[in-house]
Amino acid sequence: MRARLKGGMIIITAEDADEREEFARFAAAATGHVFLLHADTDKGGALEDLGLREMACREPINITYSIDERWRPISNLAETPFKLHKQTFASVEGFWQGLKFDDAADRKRVGALHGSQAKLAGKGQPERETIVYEGAAVAAGRAEHWALMRLACTAKFTQNRKARDALLATGERLLTHRVRHDSRTIPGAIMADIWMDIRARLRSSGR
Repeated sequence: MRARLKGGMIIITAEDADEREEFARFAAAATGHVFLLHADTDKGGALEDLGLREMACREPINITYSIDERWRPISNLAETPFKLHKQTFASVEGFWQGLKFDDAADRKRVGALHGSQAKLAGKGQPERETIVYEGAAVAAGRAEHWALMRLACTAKFTQNRKARDALLATGERLLTHRVRHDSRTIPGAIMADIWMDIRARLRSSGR
């Protein structure tokens, strides 16, 4: 192999058939990776493979339902069944939208939904200052309301392996939740913090 510097790049050239074959294998494995230069002298140096750019540089991931399929199970709209207080929910969104209803039958019906059906299930429901959950009054759009979201997400990620694996696969990357119209009851920044806090707890527990 021959290496030379040109315009801020390191150009690698294979000089025979064996090297071309070796370089082809390397290129297939390392395309899109970030490399760290180690050069203690002016005689030469070594490049360390730090992995894929998005992971090595900890590029943020904006978690939405329309995201890359690798991260879709993290979304509240994803079909990721879990149980909470003896009820089974198809998605976190189904749980969250169900809170807009007082009747237990309505909450169960909405809790069985996921995707756009779950998102739209609470549309048209009047805004309220408080909701009642498990017999306790909760101020809507406040910390105690967000605590219910955390509760549902914790249940989802501890019980649903597909969702948990997707969340842990994000590594140390910053998670965001930026959508066209931010929620007034749980802003995207709060939602993303919940995901990252659960991720840290799962990792520290070895799950």
